[in-house]
Amino acid sequence: MGDWEHFAHGADIGSRGRGATLEEAFAQAASALTAVVTDPAEVRPASAVHVACRVPDRELLFCEWLNTLIFEMATRRMLFSRFDVRIDGDALDADVFGEPVDVARHAPAVEVKGATLTELAVRREPDGRWIAQCVLDV
Repeated sequence: MGDWEHFAHGADIGSRGRGATLEEAFAQAASALTAVVTDPAEVRPASAVHVACRVPDRELLFCEWLNTLIFEMATRRMLFSRFDVRIDGDALDADVFGEPVDVARHAPAVEVKGATLTELAVRREPDGRWIAQCVLDV
């Protein structure tokens, strides 16, 4: 099972997802992205959005994945809490589940209209687990 965390990075927010598979690490990193705005546990996976992207580099694919989610959050005014990610070579396919922002219930900490993603890293640890991490300037 995977997990995610935020870590201090100057004035920005470091974000990290871990998982037994690359797909799980990407999914956990997406949970960390939601958690910048609100507690993912408070978001009901009520409706689905399909996401697909293709980039010929693992770190750039990770960046494209998170940028696509930021775009979906901003344009659909949605928060997401479940991420079914499939990666095949340089292609990512995902079904993401969430609900529209409810300010009274979600109490968003920030409104993600855009974020700068820096210091991207996707790597396999010696124990075989994957880590996908970046720094977010929101």
